[in-house]
Amino acid sequence: MIFKYILLGIIQGTTEFLPVSSSAHLVIMQRILNMRGAEVLISVVLHLGTVLALIIFFFKDILAILRNLKVLSLMAVTTLITAAIGVCGKKFFESLFASPSLVALALIFTGIILISTRNFMQRQKRNDANLKDALTLGLTQGLAIIPGISRSGITISTLLFRGLSRETSFRFAFIIAIPIILGAALFEAKDINGLPATDLHYLFIGFIFSLVTGLFALKILKIFMDKAKLYYFGYYCILVAILTLLFIR
Repeated sequence: MIFKYILLGIIQGTTEFLPVSSSAHLVIMQRILNMRGAEVLISVVLHLGTVLALIIFFFKDILAILRNLKVLSLMAVTTLITAAIGVCGKKFFESLFASPSLVALALIFTGIILISTRNFMQRQKRNDANLKDALTLGLTQGLAIIPGISRSGITISTLLFRGLSRETSFRFAFIIAIPIILGAALFEAKDINGLPATDLHYLFIGFIFSLVTGLFALKILKIFMDKAKLYYFGYYCILVAILTLLFIR
């Protein structure tokens, strides 16, 4: 049993930040490992591990943002839009976790978006986000609630398409995710009894593994961003989607 949670923690920590959709991988692995019935709860707890990874990795940037009223205002706009989408579509989004086929189709969409960034990575970009960026990001981040659509992938891609630099897109896309991921976890906290009490310590172990691997994944993605190779992950998403459609029901 403990091996399952360690594996899920590693998958969550790796795929939450690499643009390959952590929710899609968790849905697929929970099917493979026959861990049905608590999919949303497991996903939420493992997401808490990656939230902590974000806070640790971007700690200095977060402190700077707390003193920047303009950036805080933009983050608030994005967060409110995404939260509204999440609350209004809660039942619909949760129902998608039970359908590997729909998750696979969403992965294909993510792959296409990521591959499309290839022509945007090398251009000269601006470093400051504006209100239009925040509004657009709020909508696309809301879309990323659908399992199979990578939140990191679609938000970084959105900012690149909007004309922001690679460095700004990387930092802003992840820092702005902290209140959304944390808020979603708190919103679902009432479902904490979704696992037997004997399994809760296994879930904690998964949390630790998601934290550690999350920090590692952030470093890896930063390297890919610096080398303008984000689109590589698009091919991976499409491959996983095809395999899911062929072999997982």
